[in-house]
Amino acid sequence: MKVRTSITVDKHLLETVDRLSGRRETRSEFIEAALQAYVAQLLRNQRNAKDLEIINQRADELNEEALDVLDYQAAL
Repeated sequence: MKVRTSITVDKHLLETVDRLSGRRETRSEFIEAALQAYVAQLLRNQRNAKDLEIINQRADELNEEALDVLDYQAAL
């Protein structure tokens, strides 16, 4: 469901949006696509930060496991 809203943006930014959107899409479609991409990136960054936090919390355990695995490798 689409909802009508009103926003205030810099004049030069709006001119750039109009230039980039061209005749293929409306200003609203362009801004919606840009906003969706931005929100998706923010969500990805949040997930990545959470994953990194988990990895860092378990770093010592993971490093010990990796060293243990290396002990089982045959010498060349």
